Amino acid sequence: MDLDAFRQMVAKNPKGFLGRYGLGNKILQEGGNLEEAVEHLRVAVQLDPVHVASHLALARALAALGRNEEAKPVLTAGINAAASGRSSGGVDLIPEMRALLQTFG
Repeated sequence: MDLDAFRQMVAKNPKGFLGRYGLGNKILQEGGNLEEAVEHLRVAVQLDPVHVASHLALARALAALGRNEEAKPVLTAGINAAASGRSSGGVDLIPEMRALLQTFG
């Protein structure tokens, strides 16, 4: 889906997890407005706190903005969700999340 399709999803259902995650992740992938990506990804994490990919995308966006201290607890929460088995999947993202966390020092 393209950005416009995700924007329409969010407009129709602002509390819809899929639209928020999709839009934030798409903005991040396309190098768009990172502040906007953070806004949508924060909502996605709030709506589904055990969706591991949302945590990773939010942490990436925060890191790209130089907000590493904000990204650390997001990554830790994502790792914990994946490792606890509360999430449906996401275990495969743990190594990438740990590696990103280590870059913050």
